[in-house]
Amino acid sequence: MIQAGLRLDQAPPISVPFRFFLSAPPFLVLAAALLLWRGPEALQWRLTPAALALTHLFTLGFMSMVMVGAVMQLLPVLAGAPIPRPLAVAAVVHAALGLGTLSLAAGFVFAAAWLFKAGAALLGAGFTVFLGAVAAGLWRSRVRNTTVRVLRLAFLSLALAATLGVALASRSGWGIALPAAFADLHPAWALLGWTGLLALGVAYQVVPMFQLTPAYPRAMVRYLGAIVFGLLVLCSGASWLGGAWRPAADLCALALAGAYISFGATTIVLQQRRKRRQTDITLAYWRLGMASLIAANALWALRILAPAALPERADVLIGLLALLGFAGSIINGMLYKIMPFLAWFHLQSTGRTAGQAPNMNQILGQAAQRLQFRAHVAALALLVAAVAWPAALAYPAALALGASGVLLEANLIKVLRAFAQARPARSLSRIDAGSTPNELPARRSSPSP
Repeated sequence: MIQAGLRLDQAPPISVPFRFFLSAPPFLVLAAALLLWRGPEALQWRLTPAALALTHLFTLGFMSMVMVGAVMQLLPVLAGAPIPRPLAVAAVVHAALGLGTLSLAAGFVFAAAWLFKAGAALLGAGFTVFLGAVAAGLWRSRVRNTTVRVLRLAFLSLALAATLGVALASRSGWGIALPAAFADLHPAWALLGWTGLLALGVAYQVVPMFQLTPAYPRAMVRYLGAIVFGLLVLCSGASWLGGAWRPAADLCALALAGAYISFGATTIVLQQRRKRRQTDITLAYWRLGMASLIAANALWALRILAPAALPERADVLIGLLALLGFAGSIINGMLYKIMPFLAWFHLQSTGRTAGQAPNMNQILGQAAQRLQFRAHVAALALLVAAVAWPAALAYPAALALGASGVLLEANLIKVLRAFAQARPARSLSRIDAGSTPNELPARRSSPSP
């Protein structure tokens, strides 16, 4: 059911999130193509040029594309903080993020300074516009619940991660001297801060709403986000100081790993207690994501406690589990819920439809969803195994990753077509012109899934 307190009348035009969602899967295909081209080089060490290009195609091109689109949709709904001029902001951020990601990835592959300069400028501009619009929306919001507080910390983490990332790209483009700690702080704030905190904030709302689970424990909802952010601050400070402060940094890192393990385990327990016993693809994706989150953090903790027990290549394994296994899985799963829900919501806003939102099974059928899920699982399993046997498995892993991206894009396009066919031409022009649901005919009071 639609939860009380959601401000659905403040949602932006549907073209705002859809352009980001539909642009994300092609970056999976590009990442797969790069892996086919460079093969084992991309999996041997996390700092090879091919590995860095592959990482940024996934984190910026796929993950951030979906996350930015979701934030522009969810922030007005969850926090009562509509993005000012959403169509203009979306157009600028979408173009800057897409072109900046391509420039940065090409800079790593071809070692061209001008590509790093272009990537730094485009990504810096895109994230500045996005964060400025988010800040303007939050400034006017009167909502002060725990979810909004976690989202604020996630956006602050993104600001730090983006600043560090642009600085590192500028170092490669202009030869700017930077402290060595920047190379470790950037991925920490991007993954543990921006990605992890956004996952926490969104999960507190969407897991109970879409998966019909009990609510998260009140103490976790209230304190975990602040604990994670505080630990990241302490860990960053200790890492920056280095030397005698290194044990303190390791202790904070272990606490961070424990915090995310507790979140993953709690989510799995709540899913076991859900009211609806039938398993759908979204639930399967979330289970895979939480299992990967637990595994990644357990290995990270082991890497800290007993570095000699794991080879340096284990860093690649941890990254794969955290990025493709955790973040990639929950992003895939949420796309299968968010897009049909938004299609129903905007159709209902125009008076075109009423009643319950169409289930994804009604648009795609279970077979199409299961096929894409299996391709995703195959890509994750092959990539994990390729860490040990890169020469033999890098290429099959690339093919599976590419298949997952193609199938996901095909499925999302089917949702878009179903929406376009059901939507009246007049409402299409009104929505694309920038009208929001509260400017359209009143909605019937009907439940969502």
